[in-house]
Amino acid sequence: MELPFRKELEKYKDLDEDEILGKLSEEELKQLESVLDDLDPENALLPAGFRQKDQTVKKPSGPFDREKLLAYLEKQALEHKDIEDVVPYTGEKKGKVFIPKQKPVQSYAEEKVTLDPELEEALTSATDTELCDLAAILGMHNLISNAQFCDIVGNSNGVGSEGFTNVVKGEKIVPVFDEPPNPTNVAESLQRIKENDPRLTDVNLNNIKNIPIPTLKEFAKALETNTHVKHFSLAATRSNDPVAVAFADMLRVNKTLKSLNIESNFITGAGMLTLIDALKENETLMEIKVDNQRQQFGTPVEMEIAKMLEENTKILKFGYHFTQQGPRTRAAAAITKNNDLVWRLGVKLTSSALSSLQP
Repeated sequence: MELPFRKELEKYKDLDEDEILGKLSEEELKQLESVLDDLDPENALLPAGFRQKDQTVKKPSGPFDREKLLAYLEKQALEHKDIEDVVPYTGEKKGKVFIPKQKPVQSYAEEKVTLDPELEEALTSATDTELCDLAAILGMHNLISNAQFCDIVGNSNGVGSEGFTNVVKGEKIVPVFDEPPNPTNVAESLQRIKENDPRLTDVNLNNIKNIPIPTLKEFAKALETNTHVKHFSLAATRSNDPVAVAFADMLRVNKTLKSLNIESNFITGAGMLTLIDALKENETLMEIKVDNQRQQFGTPVEMEIAKMLEENTKILKFGYHFTQQGPRTRAAAAITKNNDLVWRLGVKLTSSALSSLQP
């Protein structure tokens, strides 16, 4: 059985769309193109108002007034007559009142224990000390006091006349204080980098969270022409993708930097890809740390990292915890290969130096 609306669509089945479009004028075609650019009737994810042209004929009555609308709805509700109940409500209770069942109280009767006449006579004639000894032997320590237990056991096993002498005491809590703030002077360090100070080889900006983003970009710009800084660290400085792009541009030019630490920041996968592209061209950086970012990089970025490490033979340490097994294995193999190349080069240089010293 066909649905009614399908019968109405049968007349459009044999229409020639090319013929209809050929009969349209240039103005009508431009109008059709503008309508199709703004609307998408086949996109089910869009609301109905964005899928088709607005065909409302009635003019708007005015701007939206929430209080006026609520007052109108309340008035309509009061004027609307309630539906009468088929059976009028009288308040009469029908059925039986629920009475919960009471659980029977269990009573335990004490059992009468009968002992042999010999045991009965022994317990009756026993002294308090003998009864305490018997309670200690049976493990009934709650029946005797601490002093009585000490008298029974004696001074062995760390038990004295007043109680236990070797009681295990809790360890004294050692307070753990917060790390002191980073004493690095940001403005002074930036100025020294710009002046290419030969005494400044290590810059540590870790945990300084109030450095503006433009200042971090200035550091990257200053490092492009600096020839003395070898270690630069800006972990936990709230650096983001624009900072990563600035340092990527720096890595394409700088030929002195050996170590870069940008851990614990807000760099995303897009910012990391710019750094990866720059590292493909850099031949001096030996260590870089990018772990513990706000967002995970994802599998495509990790694959690019592994590919970069396979191409760049200068990087010996890469600080990042891979989430996928494939990129992790490739990166580990690449780092091992790079370190092996450095070791072989050192052995070769050492052997050549020794051979040159021999007469």
